[in-house]
Amino acid sequence: MTIKDYLESQLDGYLADLRRLVAIDSGAYDKEGGELVNEWLAARLARAGFNIQRFPQRETADHLLAQLRGGGRGKILLLGHCDTVYPRGTAGQRGLKLVGDRLMGPGACDMKAGLLSGIYAIEALQRHDFNDFALLSFLSVADEEVDQRTSIPLILESICGCDAVLTLEAARENGDIVTARKGNVVINVRARGRSAHAGVEPERGRNAISGLMRRLFEVETLAQPEAGVTINIGTILGGTLPNVVPDRAGASIDIRAFEQCELDRAVAEIEAIFARPGADEITFRLDQRLASPPMPRTDEVASLEELAVQAAQSLGFSLHGASTGGAADSAFAAQAGVPALDGLGPIGGLDHGPDEYILKSSIVPRTALLAELIRLICGVKNG
Repeated sequence: MTIKDYLESQLDGYLADLRRLVAIDSGAYDKEGGELVNEWLAARLARAGFNIQRFPQRETADHLLAQLRGGGRGKILLLGHCDTVYPRGTAGQRGLKLVGDRLMGPGACDMKAGLLSGIYAIEALQRHDFNDFALLSFLSVADEEVDQRTSIPLILESICGCDAVLTLEAARENGDIVTARKGNVVINVRARGRSAHAGVEPERGRNAISGLMRRLFEVETLAQPEAGVTINIGTILGGTLPNVVPDRAGASIDIRAFEQCELDRAVAEIEAIFARPGADEITFRLDQRLASPPMPRTDEVASLEELAVQAAQSLGFSLHGASTGGAADSAFAAQAGVPALDGLGPIGGLDHGPDEYILKSSIVPRTALLAELIRLICGVKNG
């Protein structure tokens, strides 16, 4: 029985497990729900012989790291997250349902199906007595969907020493896997002016909203879409009442680029815009954070992509790599100097919305692809 045949025989079990996991609300700050998902994963991985470690968190579910030592070479990390973007009660309102070939449900695509594919790929390999790896790790973090993260040091530590990172996010809607991602910097700007009565003595005021807007128009001109550099004014807030000249305002700016040098250039130019004195006497304070580093398609990533293409061909379908502007935890592998592939879960789309889905027909071939890719990576290391 081939790996694909074995997975075909397990499809009903996979669907039952997916229904069970989608029925659990596990928003990033739903600690109880996230714990239930990771406890289920931990029990399944422990049954497969993995050593289980939990990393306690105060606000989110605990992070989960499972590791299994083998008898060969090659250290591979399967990387995913148990949290979703949906509030408590969503799972009860709309559980998993099949519409045509689409399995729809909150978190089905992002990324409970991917976590399951990681589990089932491991079990398929064990069914075929595959042990030609040095270390196989499975990391499920609980805070991928939020800004304030505690998992990044654990991700970087888990990546260290690996030969490859395989991220369990869904494949893109056209079936592509992801071989490059943009880095993402967020700048929060706070503007300070002077309040005054808008009707009686507006000249005494210094309008923080107007001053901020003038500079934001300049910021937008720094985008270079042809070079992959995008800038988005994501939020803007300010003022109290229509008859008050606002003394405070704020905005958030999202900057993305494929190269760190391009991110650095855009950030420096934005800082210069807000540092320049103006006749409006508005002052600014900027705070920035690197939300995700760039994930370039290096030669090592291209070699991994080639193995994935070989694995797909052996399973009877074609595969292509793609670049995307979206951020994901696979980018931290690039930061650590380890090649990564992303989008190795089932094919899906419409994440974070009411029609989020994965394709039922993609579950078996994509899980088989993941298993075969693990085998090929270790074959290269052992060869």
